[in-house]
Amino acid sequence: MTKNLGLHETLEAHEILTFKSLCLTKSSTMSSLVQDTELQNILLKDMRAGTQDIQTLQEILMNRGER
Repeated sequence: MTKNLGLHETLEAHEILTFKSLCLTKSSTMSSLVQDTELQNILLKDMRAGTQDIQTLQEILMNRGER
């Protein structure tokens, strides 16, 4: 896991985390509204990937100062 992030890197990671959270919320909301099966599958796949990305970013941010 990446250690000792600089201030700029930490801020960028927080920005990406915020963006990924927003995308996950939007995909989740839209998946319950769409009727097309293929589109719904795309949204569900995006939700799984987004959840994994969020967890990874959170781990990076929580462990950034440890050695």
